[in-house]
This record gives sequence, structure tokens and C-alpha cells, in this order.
Amino acid sequence: MDPLPIPQTQPGRDGLAALLARPRTALIGLDFDGTLAPIVADPEQARAHPDAVPALAALAPKIASVAVITGRPPEVAVRYGGFTGVPGLEHLTVLGHYGAERWDAATGTVTAPPPHPGVAAARAELPRLLERAGAGEGTWIEEKGRALAVHTRRAADPQAAFASLRAPLADLAARHGLIVEPGRLVLELRPPGMDKGVALLDHARAVGAGCVVYAGDDLGDLPAFAAIDELRADGVPGLLVCSGSTEVTELARRADLVVDGPEGVVGLLRALAAQLG
Repeated sequence: MDPLPIPQTQPGRDGLAALLARPRTALIGLDFDGTLAPIVADPEQARAHPDAVPALAALAPKIASVAVITGRPPEVAVRYGGFTGVPGLEHLTVLGHYGAERWDAATGTVTAPPPHPGVAAARAELPRLLERAGAGEGTWIEEKGRALAVHTRRAADPQAAFASLRAPLADLAARHGLIVEPGRLVLELRPPGMDKGVALLDHARAVGAGCVVYAGDDLGDLPAFAAIDELRADGVPGLLVCSGSTEVTELARRADLVVDGPEGVVGLLRALAAQLG
């Protein structure tokens, strides 16, 4: 049996204690890439850790809610995660595009507002911009529907390509009413007001969460950490978990608990399920 890790901070220990004492009020929020799924060079090849779905299925019936919160379209996260039709995950929610789109396992449907027009305008300009910026071979665009992501992980010098694109992509985003979110060798252009913190807060309030756990691995997860700080200030205990990465040390510094990547996240989920009996 996986041992239950102990958070390094007192607020984290309080959050874990609240979950164990009142599991039926607990919300567990999870990022997908880098948290439930290992980071890979080609995001289209990303798949959930093989033990993630069994761990979630064992834990989900014992708590109030499990929500996967991701920048991906929800149907993509559902497919790559293998979440459809799993006993125990009947009430799983996937909040895709940072909460702009929602998939519910109970209905198998996606609900979404109209897309932001700036994404289509930026999409039309982006290939030429990358060419002018001399981004080089190996830099490529990921189409995310309500957002666009420029990856440099496969470039000859990934960090240099990343740094060279930050300013031109920021200019492009500003012209079309978008923002740029930096991540692990990726720059994402998306509408403002879409972030994991907003999504987590909205979902926590909708389910009446009495305690909230959130696990993530990247800079885009910092708003979710801030959301838990806000909930704590309102008297709702919380636990911040970093799916450890040497690429993003800022998240580890903010976390109450650092685990060893998706393998560590799965271990934590299994340990919680076992502890709750």
C-alpha cells in the first residue's frame, strides 16, 4: 500500500486532515499534462499514467467531486485520459480550456460558450510570425480550439527558441485581445479570464466543497494555487500539491506537498483511497 505523504506546511497538513475527517465534502482538482499524464515531446501522444484511472475510480466515490482542469479541449483530455464509461467515475467532471468548456461523465456531453474571435485572428497570423521570428525547425503550433500553443521542446535550442518568441507572441496576443501564458517550453495564446483558478473556484462553490486539494505541475497551475489561498482565507481548508518538475521550481516553492511527477500523484490518490477505506 502507498504511504500517505505528509505535507511540509501547516496549512497543507490542515487541508489533508480536513479531507480525511470529512471526505464527503472534499473536492480534488487535477491538472492533466504533467500531473495525470507524463510530459512527452508530442502532446498528441500524451496519455494518462496507466494507474491513474484505477486510482481515481477507487477514490472518486468516497469524496464530493473529482475535476480534471486542463488547457486542452475537454473531449481530448477525456480521450487521452481514458475516462469514459469507467465504473466509479460516473460523476467525474473535466473542465477544459481552463473551465470555458465542461464535460460531465454523467451525460457524456460538452457544454461551451461561443469562441473568442481573437483566437481565429491570431491563428491566421501565427505561421508567418514564427517564420519572421526565425523560430527554427522543431518549433510548432498546437491547435487547441479556444487557444493556440507554440511549443519549442523539439527545437535545436528549446530554451533559446522559447525566449525569442515571448515578445512577438505577446504583441500578437495584445493586438487580438488575448493573453500569453508561459509553460514548460510552451507559450499559449488564449482569451483573458480563462484560468484554472477561476475554474477551480467556480467548481468548488458549485459543489459546496468543504476542503479542496489541487495538484498541478506548471505555471498555468499557479492561479489554482491562488484560488486555494482564497478559499483558505474564507475558512475552507486546502492542500497544494506539486507534481514535481525541475523545469518549474516556482510551483514547488508554493506547494504544501511535492510528489514525484504523475507516478507520485497516482500514489497520493491511491493512498487517499486506501485511507478512506
